[in-house]
Amino acid sequence: VSAAKPKIANYPFTTLEPHLGVVRIDDHTEFVMADIPGLIEGASEGRGLGQQFLRHIERARVLCYLIDLVALDGIDPQEQLRVLQHEVGNYRPEMLERPSLIVGTKTDSVEASVVEEWPHMSMSSITTLNVRAVTNALAQLVSEARHAEPINEATIILRPDPEHAWVEQLADNEYRVHGRDVERVVALNDITTPEAMNYIDERLAKLGVPKILNRAGVREGDIVWISQFSFEFVPEV
Repeated sequence: VSAAKPKIANYPFTTLEPHLGVVRIDDHTEFVMADIPGLIEGASEGRGLGQQFLRHIERARVLCYLIDLVALDGIDPQEQLRVLQHEVGNYRPEMLERPSLIVGTKTDSVEASVVEEWPHMSMSSITTLNVRAVTNALAQLVSEARHAEPINEATIILRPDPEHAWVEQLADNEYRVHGRDVERVVALNDITTPEAMNYIDERLAKLGVPKILNRAGVREGDIVWISQFSFEFVPEV
């Protein structure tokens, strides 16, 4: 549903690292989707790629469980769903209370009877069957979740320009930068490469992010979140 191209690990369900993509429904509707890897059985206890990836679900407003209808590695779809939900709940029980969508995948590779008996939405990324319906359903859930969030003005430190960026304090040494433009800069680039990080630094500087972090009292070494990624803050010299 986005242009992200994740690398795959040798475990059921998994990719090697989280990938973000912006899903655009129309000119007025878009949301960031994160591919969360590492959810094998026992991941919440550190097995496989473990908790280092499960932590990325904490900021997600909506969860989408993608279930392989081909019965991946002999694991039937219902068992896949059980494992995924168990690991999410074992890591953070409250996550199971968040809005979610269950989607069966690879409908192009199974008999029609399998799809007919599947009680949830289904799609094929190969033929694109029902992909639009799934993204529309997710967009609706995200919209509802956004509107349902309480406004906590006490946590807002600075909001100089709502179109660009504002800072929220999460803990003593932890902050989050909000803003559509800022989040898109991070979401649309591969932060694992030095070249991309240099570009991200330049773009964030042009958007005034270092300045508002300084004005908000963020200190060197503090953790700063942008979208699903965290960085150590290094003040401009």
